[in-house]
Amino acid sequence: MAACAVGLVLSSCTTPAEPPRTPPQPTGVEETASTPFDEAGDGPVIGRGLDAPWSVTFAGQTPLISERDSGRILAMDEAGAFREVGVLTDIAFGGEGGLLGLAWREPDELFVYSTDEDGNRIQRFTLQGEPGSHTLSEPATLISGLPSASIHNGGRIALGPDGMLYAEVGDAGNRSLPQDLDSLGGKILRMTPDGQAPPDNPFGDSLVFSYGHRNVQGLAWDADGVMYASEFGQNRWDELNIITAGANYGWPEVEGPGNSREGFTLPIAHWPTDAASPSGITIRERTVYLANLRGQRLRSVDLDDPRNQSELWVGDYGRFRDIVSTPDGQLWALTNNTDGRGSPGPEDDLLLLVDPEHLAAR
Repeated sequence: MAACAVGLVLSSCTTPAEPPRTPPQPTGVEETASTPFDEAGDGPVIGRGLDAPWSVTFAGQTPLISERDSGRILAMDEAGAFREVGVLTDIAFGGEGGLLGLAWREPDELFVYSTDEDGNRIQRFTLQGEPGSHTLSEPATLISGLPSASIHNGGRIALGPDGMLYAEVGDAGNRSLPQDLDSLGGKILRMTPDGQAPPDNPFGDSLVFSYGHRNVQGLAWDADGVMYASEFGQNRWDELNIITAGANYGWPEVEGPGNSREGFTLPIAHWPTDAASPSGITIRERTVYLANLRGQRLRSVDLDDPRNQSELWVGDYGRFRDIVSTPDGQLWALTNNTDGRGSPGPEDDLLLLVDPEHLAAR
């Protein structure tokens, strides 16, 4: 697989409008007060002026942010200013493709999920230099040619507690892929940091870890090593799932809690699509926090009783793409209003500090 160069040329695109969906009406989840918790100064704003940001990870104490439609990877300093670390110039921009997920591995490896002319791919870079002057090495491509389209590219990647790299690949709008174990579309993949299939994967010499997914975009583990993922439904229900090796999550045969059939794993929580569209997630103690795009809110779910939920900032900051736990124990959220589907304000997109007490599940 050929490695692709990193340069300093920017590219951009206009994202087409999202196809209309006709979900049922939202159900009654308790909503917290939607005013920012700190109304002095900038309130919860940490950083501003981002262009269709997609993912946040931490290289030590340094936040790194990907921008989907520019191909830029940015580092943020303590004052909230952004500095360009590198630009992927060979990205095929358009729709939901582009520069997507980031994942960090000590001491100096950055994994990147992006779209090129041949499909989606996962690359590994070395982060060179010191904070304030970081640059990226040339990439090593771990896997390429993953299914891609203008929609449903998945894109979230993360290092698991087992040291393996997990990646979420969407169905690329092709409903035949998620149930096809010979395809990597509509799957959660598990691989070594070198891109190989671990010998204990559930389907032999295959990267497939779980299947039957439509478009997963959130991935996190609790303190016991249990994996959770958020998933976009189609017309009815978005989902939060517990992910286990070899399990089938049903798409396109099952969406949400209904139509239970033997052999399919059903979600532990679900929401109407107009109240959710969950993207990035993170877990602190026994609570999972979800960033919601179409629902324009942050949501928390009590993992010991998923019926206990809470919502924050409903409609206040628009679309949310990612939510992360910082190395020093804070909770940050990333808006996504400049991606062609939102209504950006003059300072969008924003990186926000979240008060967990205002988003505690009830």
